[in-house]
Amino acid sequence: MARLDGKVAIVTGGARGMGAATVRLFVAAGARVVVADVLEAEGTALAEELGDAARFVRLDVTSTESWAAAVRLAQEAFGPVDVLVNNAGVLLFKGLLQTTPEEYRRVIEVNLVGEFLGIQAVAPGMIARGGGAIVNISSVDGMKGANGLAAYASSKWGVRGLTKVAAMELGHLGVRVNSVHPGGVDTAMTNYEGVPRERVSERFRNIPLQRVGAPEEIARATLFLASDDASYIAGSEIVVDGGMTTGQYYPLFPGAPGVDPLG
Repeated sequence: MARLDGKVAIVTGGARGMGAATVRLFVAAGARVVVADVLEAEGTALAEELGDAARFVRLDVTSTESWAAAVRLAQEAFGPVDVLVNNAGVLLFKGLLQTTPEEYRRVIEVNLVGEFLGIQAVAPGMIARGGGAIVNISSVDGMKGANGLAAYASSKWGVRGLTKVAAMELGHLGVRVNSVHPGGVDTAMTNYEGVPRERVSERFRNIPLQRVGAPEEIARATLFLASDDASYIAGSEIVVDGGMTTGQYYPLFPGAPGVDPLG
């Protein structure tokens, strides 16, 4: 599992959910990780749990000063940053016509501008060292439309475009930039009532894998892109969605051609 042996990473939104799963997996893979989040209690607890391989820093991804402080802490604690996972984000379920301009701007500021600022904060150091990897967490809602998610989908489509431009501008300088597009994932952000995962999966019976995803399943894709196993991958999109963007699965009537996979 030493796929990130000796590498230094910053994971934003690292205190819980997909971010925390990514932090744990990165540490298990040999990395030293800065857990960057606004959730101080959860982030500090995770860093303490992981011992010498992790540090917590409070990071407001919309602030250039906060980003500079996070990069500085990483360098002082572990050394130059090799990997950035732009994972921090907020979700807003609200109709297009009901979303206020302030709400829309807030989602864009955190989900899109935050990733833009993160790239600007780490890329110069990566270029100076001869390379690095940036993984931007987008969403399946950055691949398609989704009702009730005007601000969120806009931000995630923006992340997709930002990733393409960053990959083009930074690739020849040794910095690989790619995006991960999770589908439904069982995290506190989406399952804020703490419903058992089996019940959450009931809402996903019409996707090919017929269940909700686990944070660790997204983290494994992120680990791959951050590692040297992905050394010739830049500007790519890995969709980890249980087949959601493939289409809706509906069982056909009994005896229909192709229904029985063994028939």
